[in-house]
Amino acid sequence: MRLIGQYTARGIVSEDETFAGNPQKIPLFDGSFETAYRVKEFYIFPADFNSSAQPDVIGKLSKNDDGAVTTTNFWRADDDNQIAWSGVSGSTDTITGPTFTVVDPDNLIVEDLYIYARTAGDTNNAINYLVVMEKYEIDDWQGALAMARDRAQGDL
Repeated sequence: MRLIGQYTARGIVSEDETFAGNPQKIPLFDGSFETAYRVKEFYIFPADFNSSAQPDVIGKLSKNDDGAVTTTNFWRADDDNQIAWSGVSGSTDTITGPTFTVVDPDNLIVEDLYIYARTAGDTNNAINYLVVMEKYEIDDWQGALAMARDRAQGDL
């Protein structure tokens, strides 16, 4: 693998959409099996500090649209498609604790990336995200193998 650049994705994901099983998609696939991305950092944080329920947020990055919408089993370290997890606690007008972030160091994304996010309160909240990735040139067999591994995970 040869590093060829960095890529940052940031924006707002709607909890209402992810709760309905429609995660925010970050399109990365360029039609080639010879390029891939590796997530280095993932952060999720509230957009609205006026709600007492909004500042507690959790999120995950997945290599597929897995449809997980409940907080039960939201973070699954046994799911190879989930590659990063983040959360932060807060209260109205402030963050009360440090950001929790775990990124699988062996992640490799050939196709697209999906962001899911939840809050402690009601749905229909906007949640910020920031994803820092490195782009690599890889052998085509590595890309094909990564995609086959992603599809072989199956439903949990």
